Amino acid sequence: MHILIVNDDGPPSPHSSPYVHSLVRELQAAGHVVSVCLPHTQRSWIGKAHMIGQTVKPLYYRPPPPHRPAAGLTPSSPDDDDEAAHGTTHSRPSTRPDVEEWILVDGTPASCVQIGLYHFFRDRGEVDLVVSGPNYGRNTTAVFALSSGTLGGALEAAVCRKRAIALSYAFFSRNHDSEIIAAAGRRGVKVIEALWKAWPEDGSVDLYSVNVPLLEGLEGQKVLYTGMLQNYWGAGSCFTEVDGSVDGENEDEERIREEEGRVEEREGLNGEGAKGPKPHTHKHFKWSPRFTDVYKSVEEAPPGNDGWAVKEGFTSVTPLKANFFQSATSLHGAELQLAKTHVQSQEPTTAQTTLPIRPKPQTTTTSSTPTPHFYALINYEDPYVQPLILSALSSLLPPSTYTLLQPPTTPEISLSSLLPPSLPPTTKLLQISPYESIDFDYASTHPATTLINSYIIRKALIRKHFLSSTVDNWVAKHPGSILRTHVKRSEAFEVDFAEFLDDALVEAWDLRASLEGNESVLAGDGEGKEVQWWILKPSMSDRGQGIRLFCTMGELQGIFDEWELEEEESDDEDEEGGGADGDGDGDAKDEEESDDRIMASHLRHFVAQPYIHPPMLLPEMDNRKFHVRVYVLAVGSLKIYVYEDMLALFAAKLYTAPGAVSDEGEGEEIDLDAHLTNTCLQGEDTASKANSVHRFWDLPLSKEKAEDVFAQICGVTGELFEAAARGMMVHFQPLDCAFEVYGLDFLVDAAGTAWLLEVNAFPDFKQTGDLKGIVAGFWAGVLRLAVVPFDHVTLGADEKMVLVKDIDLGRRWGA
Repeated sequence: MHILIVNDDGPPSPHSSPYVHSLVRELQAAGHVVSVCLPHTQRSWIGKAHMIGQTVKPLYYRPPPPHRPAAGLTPSSPDDDDEAAHGTTHSRPSTRPDVEEWILVDGTPASCVQIGLYHFFRDRGEVDLVVSGPNYGRNTTAVFALSSGTLGGALEAAVCRKRAIALSYAFFSRNHDSEIIAAAGRRGVKVIEALWKAWPEDGSVDLYSVNVPLLEGLEGQKVLYTGMLQNYWGAGSCFTEVDGSVDGENEDEERIREEEGRVEEREGLNGEGAKGPKPHTHKHFKWSPRFTDVYKSVEEAPPGNDGWAVKEGFTSVTPLKANFFQSATSLHGAELQLAKTHVQSQEPTTAQTTLPIRPKPQTTTTSSTPTPHFYALINYEDPYVQPLILSALSSLLPPSTYTLLQPPTTPEISLSSLLPPSLPPTTKLLQISPYESIDFDYASTHPATTLINSYIIRKALIRKHFLSSTVDNWVAKHPGSILRTHVKRSEAFEVDFAEFLDDALVEAWDLRASLEGNESVLAGDGEGKEVQWWILKPSMSDRGQGIRLFCTMGELQGIFDEWELEEEESDDEDEEGGGADGDGDGDAKDEEESDDRIMASHLRHFVAQPYIHPPMLLPEMDNRKFHVRVYVLAVGSLKIYVYEDMLALFAAKLYTAPGAVSDEGEGEEIDLDAHLTNTCLQGEDTASKANSVHRFWDLPLSKEKAEDVFAQICGVTGELFEAAARGMMVHFQPLDCAFEVYGLDFLVDAAGTAWLLEVNAFPDFKQTGDLKGIVAGFWAGVLRLAVVPFDHVTLGADEKMVLVKDIDLGRRWGA
């Protein structure tokens, strides 16, 4: 599991946080991936609070090396090497991947959960479980639990839809016996693993509160499910009065001035003496909880609760829901009767103001023409697509139902500035524009009256390294998912410079094992095994840029060395010629003159995917490799449609297996034109030819085989979007006030299996070539299903738009 550790006691310290490092080590020894995000100082008794208005800043803590004792268990001594014994704190993160480093933030336990889940550790995969603790002291009974920062951290994780365990060590003396602490760590790990395996699937449990007593022989005692004892403070305050001057030197002067003011007030009463309430006495207070109240409530309660279990030496496990307990349910639905008060009726006057619950919509009588249902800014900035959208809109809705807005001349668009003044607040607005031009701020403040053509966050699908994590996480939790058998597992890694490639692949186990196996096969030691080829893709590139094939570590290293050399040569040319194109103005190359080079220092993220061989080849199509381009519509949160009219995009040359041997017995140099089917790489002339782009249903395939491929694509697409929406909520956030179109690429292998390759937002529709009718039909379906209902008009279904997923994620922007 990937476990996120948070606590309310802060970083390791013998005085305030003695247990956390030892637990981290026990979890790591058990084979778990452990990420740690803690408050930078003690934050006990703070519950599930957040510090609003404060900028939360991180520090970076590096614990002692593995051969030293766990930090926090022993007090400092003059002979200690502080770094080796207690770890070190730094203002900047380490640049070395082999350094264990925790995050410390100047926030609360709940803040640590948010920051740990969503802002650090994403490269380690999705967090499976949040463990809050181990707390320095018990968290049994309601009195302790309601204020506990340890419980607060676990509750925050639970409301983030993460499984969570609050772990507390109940001590009976302050002697941190190393053997007892080690036993508590082992017991804690076993309880955590057992609870994970037995976690109810019916949603009845959001989190567990676990209390481990620090007693000899604790591992031989029972672990009991218990309820939480409902107890209360006894009579009296949990604060102690302290001298009011202890917190600052200026307090004495303030007290003198206050006394001086009181004297003046008394003298101003003409000797009659003070009247009214007695003036306050200035006091300060310190939190002094009365633990005896808790212990007494445990002694007086019947057996079976969490406090009793710990008192008896048992480990208590209390299942909880992340909500307030609903009592007196017999009253639900009944009306609370209020005392009647006689109110004298009176005629309203002009001074009275009526405050309606909802503002009445403004009306205008300055024109006899009806107000349009909505305004539309259609500015797709693609001459291939723009007229198709406008044509679809005019064919589906009467012109009187909408008004087209004139696109602005500036790149940044403010929708509010484009709308006519004094419009009713219920006026609806549609924007279809490139992602960079969408006014997300306006949409977020007008979610009920705005419709935009993109979600603001969808990296879980369109970034290749995020897509790999999306699929891996989903398949791990849903072993029977169709994604397991229709998506090749990718290896994601980061490379800043070619010389660091080997270090970047330290955790790419499958890739390294495959490359090492290939070396054996090529050396003649493979015992009949075949070479597994890989395809390298820059994660954030498009139009087929930078794609390469390789099967050995040397070939992969050569690719990055070549890119780095090209970059150096390009830099030299820039210095001599004054610009990237040598004309002195610094302009980049025109699109038609550009190549597919990738500067390794500019793009850090890469994925390596197993190359799919052999692909489906059709003799009637000259045995050229092809992939299927599928247009997909996502509406709201969340419906997914697949457009039935798909494309088949063919490579420019006859397919030959990578590494094929020529007639002379030598390995042929890989010609990417035979392997890459992205028509962007073929040049404008080739991309428009009829033999490069075909309608999928026109291919020489049997009806049964074509329908089977389409069924696979529909199943994979629906499951993929659900995996992103439910499993990667931070990086894919569908919203009711938006829709988006995607282009998904599939490769069909020789056995007829459709394999997902990648997902593209704002797909390049020009790849459709002369088959413009497919794009026109798709956009007509998009407007019919996403835009027309926006105007409360129903036109019926579109037979070619196949609904493959319909789920309610309950996400409402601005709600």
